[in-house]
Amino acid sequence: MSRGSLRIYLGSAPGVGKTFAMLHEARRRRARGTDVVVGIVETHGRALTTTLLDGLEVLPRLTVEHRGSRRAELDTAAVIARRPQVVLVDELARTNLPGSRHEKRWQDVEDILEAGIDVLTTVNIQHLESLGDVVESITGVRQHETVPDEVVRRAEQVELVDMTPEALRRRLAHGNVFAADKVNGAVTSYFRLGNLSALREIALLWLADRVDEALERYRAEEGIRDQWPTRERVVVALTGGPESETLLRRGARITTRAAGGHLFACHVRVSEGRGRVDSEALTGIRRIARDVGAEFQEVSGNDVATAILDYARGVNATQIVVGVSRRSRWQQLLRPSIASDVAAGSRDIDVHLVSHEQSGTGHRDRRSRGLPRRRVVSGFLVAMVSLVALTAGLVVTQDKHALSFDLLLYLALTVGCALVGGIWPALFCAVAGSLVVNWFFTEPRGTLTISDPPNAVALVLFILVATAVSWVVHVAARRTEQAVAAQRESAALAALSRDLLAEPRPLPALLDKACLALGLRRAVLTETAEDGQRVVVATTDPAVAIGSPLPPGQSWSLDVPVEDGVHLLFDGPPVAAGDQRVVNAYAAHAAILHGREQLLRTAQQAAGLARDSAARTTLLAAVSHDLRTPLASIKAGVSTLRQRDVTLSAADEAELLESVEGSADQLDALIGNLLDLSRIETGTVRAHAHLVDPFDAVVGAVRTTSDPARVEVELGPDIPSVTADPGLLDRVLANLIENALRHGGRDVRITGDVVGEVVQLRVIDRGPGVDNADKERIFAAFQRVGDAPRGEGLGLGLAVARGLMTVMGGTLVPEDTPGGGLTMIAELPRAETAEPGAVTHGAVEEGA
Repeated sequence: MSRGSLRIYLGSAPGVGKTFAMLHEARRRRARGTDVVVGIVETHGRALTTTLLDGLEVLPRLTVEHRGSRRAELDTAAVIARRPQVVLVDELARTNLPGSRHEKRWQDVEDILEAGIDVLTTVNIQHLESLGDVVESITGVRQHETVPDEVVRRAEQVELVDMTPEALRRRLAHGNVFAADKVNGAVTSYFRLGNLSALREIALLWLADRVDEALERYRAEEGIRDQWPTRERVVVALTGGPESETLLRRGARITTRAAGGHLFACHVRVSEGRGRVDSEALTGIRRIARDVGAEFQEVSGNDVATAILDYARGVNATQIVVGVSRRSRWQQLLRPSIASDVAAGSRDIDVHLVSHEQSGTGHRDRRSRGLPRRRVVSGFLVAMVSLVALTAGLVVTQDKHALSFDLLLYLALTVGCALVGGIWPALFCAVAGSLVVNWFFTEPRGTLTISDPPNAVALVLFILVATAVSWVVHVAARRTEQAVAAQRESAALAALSRDLLAEPRPLPALLDKACLALGLRRAVLTETAEDGQRVVVATTDPAVAIGSPLPPGQSWSLDVPVEDGVHLLFDGPPVAAGDQRVVNAYAAHAAILHGREQLLRTAQQAAGLARDSAARTTLLAAVSHDLRTPLASIKAGVSTLRQRDVTLSAADEAELLESVEGSADQLDALIGNLLDLSRIETGTVRAHAHLVDPFDAVVGAVRTTSDPARVEVELGPDIPSVTADPGLLDRVLANLIENALRHGGRDVRITGDVVGEVVQLRVIDRGPGVDNADKERIFAAFQRVGDAPRGEGLGLGLAVARGLMTVMGGTLVPEDTPGGGLTMIAELPRAETAEPGAVTHGAVEEGA
C-alpha cells in the first residue's frame, strides 16, 4: 500500500485564510467525484468558514476528558477505518489533549498518511520548529506548539496563503478573525504591522528556499549543467592566502546589491597534495566567511580552475569572484594563472578579477612604456634562431648569390624581429647580422676587416636602414598599444560616470573604484576647515571617521588638489606617469560629486530655514487669534468685576471668576506647549527617569483635563511600573487625553497592556478618526486635522507629546480604533528592563 500525499496550506499569521483555502480545495475535489471527508476543522466561530463545511462529510470527533470538561479531538482511528481518499486535518502543529492517541496532531497525520490516505492540512510559519527563536525575537511570544521542519519539507505540496499586513489588520478590525472583545488587544500587540511584515517575509523566504531545493533536485535528475540565473549566486574562489578576506568582503558587497542573493565561498584542495593550506588558515577563512554570511565549501580536484567552475555550475552560480594571480609575469609566461583559466572557461558566468596587496604585479598595473615583455622576449628568440638558420643556409650556398642579396635577407629578418619584439630585438638582429655578414660574406672572409670600400658602405647603410625601419615598426606598435590603452581608459571612465549615477552614496563608491583601478590601498577626500585643519569628507579606510580631522603623521603617496581647500589623498605605491590622466579624471569626478553634496546640504539648510519661516508665520497667525481670545476673555471679566456702578450677584461674580480662571488656564496651556516645543526642537529637554506607576500617572493626568467625567480608566492593577520622567509623562498624557476629549466625540477610554519589554498606554476615542495619509502630519507643529475651527488650540499638543515621549526613550504612534475613531499608543520601557536615571537627553533640565 502506497503512502498518502500531504498538501500543506502555509500562512504567515492566523487569519490569512488557510482553512478557507483548504475547504475550497476540498469542495473542488468533491465536485469532481473525490471521496473527501473532514477529520477536524477549527472554524473559530467564523460564519463564512462554517458555511464552507456545508455539504462535506464531517467525521465524529474523539471526546477526551480534561480538567473536568469534555473536549473534542481528531479521531485518527475513525479516519483510518473510514478510508476516504482525502481527509481534512486543520492546525497541523496543534498539541493534543492528554489521553489522545499521540501528543501532537502531526503524528496523527503521519499515521493517516501511512494508511494510504491523502491529507490536506494547515500550519502557520511561526509553528516551524527551526523558526521558534526568530519568531520570539520579533513578536515577543514563544510558540509552544511546533511541528518539525522535516514533516513540512516532506510534503508533496506546500501552498502559501498570502495576505498583506494591512488587509489582515482590516480583517481583524471587522471581526472576521477574533471576537470583538479581543480585537483591540490583538491589533496593538501580536498583529502590529511590523510583526506581520516580518512574519510574511519569513514565510516567503522559507518557501522560496524550498522551491530552490526542488529546482536543484530537478536539475540534478535531468542532468542539466547549464546555469539558470533564477537568483544571484556569487562564488568567491579562495586560495587560503591573506587576500581571502579582501575577496570575501568584495563578494559580500556584490551579493548585497541583489535582493535574495546567496554567497558561497569555495576553497580547492589539490588532489595531489600540492598547495596545501594549514588548518589554522582554513579556520580563519571559515570564520570570515561566516561573518559575511557566506556558505563555505572545500572541494578537491586535480585542476583548481576546473574545480572552481564545476562547483560554480553545481550551485547554479551567476558570478565568480577570483583574485588576481600572485605569480610574477615571468611565471605567468610559463603557465597561465588560475584567474585567467577561470575567466576563459566561465562561458555564461560573470567573472570578477579583484586585485589585492599580494598580486604578482604589485599594487598597481605597471604599464610598459614599450611593447609587452612577452613580445620582447619572443623577438629576441626569433632573432637568435633565425640568424643561425639564415647564416647556415647562406654559408652553404654562398657561391650562388652576391653580397647585396645577403644584406636584403638580413634586412628582411631585422624587420621581422621588429614586428615581433620591437626595437631592441631588431637592433640586436641588425648588429649581429652586420657582424655575421662581415665575417662570412665580405672579403677577406673570416675577419672583421673589409677590403672593398663599397662593401663597407653597403654594410653601414644596412645598419642604418635596419635601425630606422626597426624604430618605425616599434613606434607604430607602441602607438597601437597606447591607443588600445586609451580606449580602455575611456571606456572605464564612461562606465564610471554611468555607474556613479546609480550609486546611493557616489563619493565613497568613486574612491573605491579609484583604489581598485590604480591598485592603491586607500583613499581619503578632505576639505580645509575654518581653523585650517583638514577634515575627512569621504574615505575607504574604516579606521578613519568621516567628519574627523585627518590623522596626523601619516604619509600619502599622492596628494591631488580637487578644488580650493579640497584634496584627494591616496596611499599606496607610486602611480605610473601613464596613469596620471586617470588620476586627474577621478579628481574631476570627485570635485563634481563634492560640489553636488554641498549643494544638497545647502538645499536642505534652505528647506529647513523655509520650514522655520513657515512655522513662524503660522505661529504669528495663530497668536493673532488663539492667544488673543483668552486674553480678551480675561480682560473683559476683570473689567466687569472692577466696575463700581454694576452690582453683581454672588452667582454672576463666581461665573465671571470661573471664566477668567478658565481663560487663564487655556493661556497657560498654550504658552506651556509653545515653550515645550521650543525646548524639544533645540534639544534642551532632559528627562529624569524614575519608576512610575502607570495607573497613578493616568489618574493624575485625567484630573487636570477639561472634562474628567468623560474619561474611563481601565488599567489593571497588575500592570508593571515604567521608567519615565513623571512630569513629562503627565504632560504627554494630559495632551493626549485633552486632544481625545476635544476631537473624539464621545467618551474616552484609557487602557494598558504589556507587550514584550514595553508597557503600552492606549488613549482610545470614538471620533471621526484620521486618514492614513494624515497620521504622521498630525504630529507636525501647528496642525489641525480636518476643518477644526480656530480657537481649538494652536495644534501643538500632539507634536509636544511625541517629542516628550522621544526624550523619555518611548514612542507615540496612532492607530485606527476598531469600529471607528483614533487610538494613540504610548510605549515606555518596563521598569525591570531599564535602570532609573538611564534616560537622559539634551543638556538643559526640564522641571518635573
